[in-house]
Amino acid sequence: MPSHARKHQLQQSLVYHAFSRSSGRKVIFQETKDFDRFKLLLYDYGNRFNSKIYHWAIMPNHYHLVVEFECPELISKFMAGLHRAYTHYYNKQYNAVGFLWQGRFKLQPIQKDLYLKNCGRYVERNPVRTGIVREPWEYDYSSARFYCLGREDGITQVSPDFEDFGKEIVGRQAAYKNFLSIFDNKEENYFANIEIPRGDRDFLRRLVKKGTHYLPRRRGRKAAFVS
Repeated sequence: MPSHARKHQLQQSLVYHAFSRSSGRKVIFQETKDFDRFKLLLYDYGNRFNSKIYHWAIMPNHYHLVVEFECPELISKFMAGLHRAYTHYYNKQYNAVGFLWQGRFKLQPIQKDLYLKNCGRYVERNPVRTGIVREPWEYDYSSARFYCLGREDGITQVSPDFEDFGKEIVGRQAAYKNFLSIFDNKEENYFANIEIPRGDRDFLRRLVKKGTHYLPRRRGRKAAFVS
C-alpha cells in the first residue's frame, strides 16, 4: 500500500490553469464596478473553497486563473458557483437574461514545480497580447501589479516561485518584470492549448479524467461538500 505522503504527492504538486469566456465573446466586464465585483467574488469563493490563487487576469470577455486547491475535487463547485454569482450580478446590473458564459469552463492541470511561473507569465501577458497595454503591470486587473509593483489586490497569494527572483523585494520585482518580457510562441501554445495537462510523465500518469476534467488518481474519502 502506498504511503500517506505518496498518495498526496500529486495533490501537493497540482495547480490548475482555469479559463472561461463569455457567450458569443461579448464584453461582460464593462465598467470598473464589474471587474471589482468579480474580484470580490474571487476573494469570497477562494476563501470558501480553501484555494490559493497565484496568478490571474480578468479580460473584457474572459478570465484566467492559476489556482491551487486543498481539495482538487471541489474545483468544479468553485467554478460553477463563481459563474452563477457573477451571472446573477450581471443580469441584475444590466437587465439581461440568458446564459452569460460560453459552455463549460476549462481546467488545465499544471505541475507546480515545473510550470507554475511559466503559466503565470502566460496569464499575466494576456493584456499585452491583446494590445490593451504595452507592459503587463500597466493593466489594472491582473496579478502582474502584485508581483511587479507590490500592489496588494486581496486575491493574489504569493507564488512559491517568487522568492527565486531575488532576496530583496525591489530586486525581486525588477527580475520578475524582466521575466515577463522574455516570452516565445512555443510557450504561449503550451498554455493556450488548455485541453492538455502539463507536467512530467509521472505527474501525468497520476491524473485521471473524470468527465471533461482531470483530478488526482488516488484513494481516500470523498471531498466534503461546500455549499
